[in-house]
Amino acid sequence: MSLTTESSTNFWLTRPFSERSTQIFLGVLLAALALVTILHVVVPPSNPLHVGAYTVNLFGKYLSYALLAVAVDLVWGYLGILSLGHGAFFAIGGYAMGMYLMRQIGERGTYGHPVLPDFMVFLNWDSLPWYWLGFDMAWFAFAMVLIAPGLLALVFGFLAFRSRVTGVYLSIITQALTFALMLAFFRNEMGFGGNNGLTDFRELLGYNLRSNDTRLGLFLATGVALGLGYILCRAIVTSKLGRVSIATRDAEARTRFLGYRVERFQLFVFVVSAMLAGLAGALYVPQVGIINPSEFSPIFSIEIVLWVALGGRATLYGAVIGAILVNYAKTIFTGVMPDAWLFALGAMFVLVTVFLPKGVAGLFHYLKRRKRDDTANNDPNADPTSKEASA
Repeated sequence: MSLTTESSTNFWLTRPFSERSTQIFLGVLLAALALVTILHVVVPPSNPLHVGAYTVNLFGKYLSYALLAVAVDLVWGYLGILSLGHGAFFAIGGYAMGMYLMRQIGERGTYGHPVLPDFMVFLNWDSLPWYWLGFDMAWFAFAMVLIAPGLLALVFGFLAFRSRVTGVYLSIITQALTFALMLAFFRNEMGFGGNNGLTDFRELLGYNLRSNDTRLGLFLATGVALGLGYILCRAIVTSKLGRVSIATRDAEARTRFLGYRVERFQLFVFVVSAMLAGLAGALYVPQVGIINPSEFSPIFSIEIVLWVALGGRATLYGAVIGAILVNYAKTIFTGVMPDAWLFALGAMFVLVTVFLPKGVAGLFHYLKRRKRDDTANNDPNADPTSKEASA
């Protein structure tokens, strides 16, 4: 009996590796990581193909956003929960990492205090707040990257799903949550740096954050985290848990009638998604060098949803495509025409909604189906009934 259970568990965990879409995604991701590494390390700076440290840092930022988009697609695409507050989980994970990085500065800060960060010394704080204790230890800080957003999602989700809050009402509540947290973190009394947030980081695990090797390492770590996060989400959505989640998305009342405790499935997936978002935030902070309350902004959470919608909902890899494409376009537009970015984003969303209602990933599915239909129509040995069905 134990062998059967172990075998089925291993099969559940390894199921995504047998999917062609997962194989292609992981292959493209590994190829991209290897290519950037080679162009950065091997190709000399004088070569036009050389990838500089700034570009590597930028790519790492895109990958952290892609992991965040995958987390949102898990709850929106497969559970039917349109969360407008995932920026809060992203920011909390980022603040957990930022607190650890601030504790690593020590006496090298502007005021030279061995314990208190510079902003606390400036505000005349006498001692470190209790919720900062332990963040001088890497294992504790890395654990809080997952625990803090997961705990918030657990409490929020338990109250919301137990009360059967769904649809637009749940979306509004998630948006209110991140807005309330943004206002709270803006206050200096909270002990998180107020409007300026946490910045001036020096090192991570003893490695200089301004070093090109460290930046490359963070880029690769973010890519690995994205791959593992994608595999975890695929394992969830292809399991019985995923099938019940999809049934809940499509017909929640009918799923309840069949005897499933829907709120438990919703809560579990919601917490996993929040923890992935927190991990994305933790990988984002050391690469950009700052975390402030603007990451809690409801506008940012809405923008995450746009990434997923543009890439293709309920595909996971579409969320990755959407996050990278939109943020690359944002980098270009904000450098050339900063004031035109929001208009460009709105136009992009309208065009994709009208011409590609299933996103960029939907276009791939359409082309694949079109190719299959053309092959079937050109095959003289094909069953005529199958041609009629495909038509």
